[in-house]
Amino acid sequence: DSSGVLWRLARVYVCMADVAPVEQQIDLYRHAEEYAQRCIHADSSISEGHAWRAAALGNIAMSEGGKTKVNLTHVIKHELEAAIALDPGNDIAYSILGSFYLALGNVSWIERQLANIFLGSLPDGGYEEAEQALRKAIAIAPNVVRHHFELGRVYMEMDRAREAMKEFRLAISLPVQLGVDRHTQESAEQLMEEIKEE
Repeated sequence: DSSGVLWRLARVYVCMADVAPVEQQIDLYRHAEEYAQRCIHADSSISEGHAWRAAALGNIAMSEGGKTKVNLTHVIKHELEAAIALDPGNDIAYSILGSFYLALGNVSWIERQLANIFLGSLPDGGYEEAEQALRKAIAIAPNVVRHHFELGRVYMEMDRAREAMKEFRLAISLPVQLGVDRHTQESAEQLMEEIKEE
């Protein structure tokens, strides 16, 4: 029941899920969320518990229906805000927040209006907030592959191809720290090719 062990178990399960076969991922993310929740119950002042719960829920949300997905956006945002308030140096929380705002930026005005009518309101935010969060993550931890890759994706959506290429090159050049980093670097190479073709 050590809170320090529990958040690390949540991280382990998220990392395992990231590289697991697709059919196994959701169960692993659910285990991660369970350990993160247990950490928060044991000691709600630990930033990592909130950050890794948000990471797990963000991945779980992808497989849920519309109403559950909308409800989870509010939980995820709350957990990330808690993680950052407890530790402003938590680069993982900022990185996930950047991905969160990137996803919101990809919701069209019509989709947002329909969600507000039928499913409940979505949080505010989009590409600009995503850029700010990811630049903060990079300022804290400049050698993390994910931070640069996600910022590159944001710049692609903002039609800032040159900046996207720079971030993807950085992501590819950095040392692999997690198993998923290799996949992320391959994705960065593919996106660079797409930019070159345009």
